[in-house]
Amino acid sequence: MGKTLAEKILTEKSGQDAKAGDIVITKVDVAALQDGTGPLAVKQLQKMGMEKVSSNKAILFIDHAAPSPRKELSNDHKLLREFAKKTGATLSEVGDGVIHQRLVESFAKPGDVVIGADSHSCTPGALCAFSTGMGSTDVAIGMALGKTWMRVPDTFKVNVTGEFPKFVCSKDVLLYLIGMIGADGATYKSLEFGGESIKKMSMSSRFVLSNMAVEAGAKTGLIESDEITRQFLEEQGRGNDFKEIRADVDAAYEKVIGIDVAALEPQVAFPHTVDNTKPVSEAKGVKIDQIYIGTCTNGRIEDLEIAAKILEGKNRHPDTRLIICPASRKVYLEALKKGLLEIFVKAGASIMGPGCGPCVGVHEGILGDGENCLSTQNRNFKGRMGNPEGFIYLSSPATAAASAIKGEITDPREM
Repeated sequence: MGKTLAEKILTEKSGQDAKAGDIVITKVDVAALQDGTGPLAVKQLQKMGMEKVSSNKAILFIDHAAPSPRKELSNDHKLLREFAKKTGATLSEVGDGVIHQRLVESFAKPGDVVIGADSHSCTPGALCAFSTGMGSTDVAIGMALGKTWMRVPDTFKVNVTGEFPKFVCSKDVLLYLIGMIGADGATYKSLEFGGESIKKMSMSSRFVLSNMAVEAGAKTGLIESDEITRQFLEEQGRGNDFKEIRADVDAAYEKVIGIDVAALEPQVAFPHTVDNTKPVSEAKGVKIDQIYIGTCTNGRIEDLEIAAKILEGKNRHPDTRLIICPASRKVYLEALKKGLLEIFVKAGASIMGPGCGPCVGVHEGILGDGENCLSTQNRNFKGRMGNPEGFIYLSSPATAAASAIKGEITDPREM
């Protein structure tokens, strides 16, 4: 019997014939912590007398509260900086960008096992790395020992076919999928994305799919590495990191799901769960107080270009705040060079430095009581953006940009 992508990667990294359901001890290539979860992990290592790093790449990201808004968080940042200096771990500083964007830009590669103390650490799965989120202590041990254990997940194959209609994108595919199978519909599964539409998809669009796999409960979200993967890595100056990995034609899947994007319209997730999705035609007219375009899901240059195309020469609605946050320093610089930030500023937007920004509700962009936010982030749980009395709707950058102009949820195809 052939192997899925998850089985192939874990077979190579564990040195055993890994099949769905097996327990394996696998090598860890990349172990990542961020400033929300990292301090706990570091303190646990210090308690156990294991203040060291053994994984190939150990990275600490200061991104969730960057720059720090409180002295307590400043002290957490100080702890991470001191740990990095002592152990030789890599430090991604304030303004460098969001952990998940930085992982795909600079660290993860096809065939890696990547663990991160953050639920959206599945993002590098689009590079065909077995990438997954774990608890802080689990990642700390993986960072110190260079290995971890896990159960090999069963796999759902998601075949995406058809030509994308105008202003329908990968974010709409994922929201539609999660609405279809539910927020726990793929718990501890590997979502393996394939089909003709995926093969034509840019890496930026693929990262959205893997990033949001966890919103259906998945352990990881994997895509075969191909020439588009190679081109992306070459653009990052990492062409030598490319490796082609494909699932076997006779691989066994627990379930196969088909999505034809030709009939898909833009999607919107309503509060307070990601699977509470509706087509934009059923969401139009909802008043929006704040628009947020950015995050590890949709803060890449491709996303900003789509938003700028809609916003150019127009102004945000006077009753609707517009916040733009590039996902990394690299994205910020490219947006600056292309004149995108000027378009946003002229449209009335506030531009934030690279980082997580309002998404996690730690500082900047926190909602007022009863306010509605339409965001390009991946999660809309109650209180997610810092106020349990606020309401978060999720959409693509196209839908968000169109809605910023109208001041209400708007179908971008009508702009």
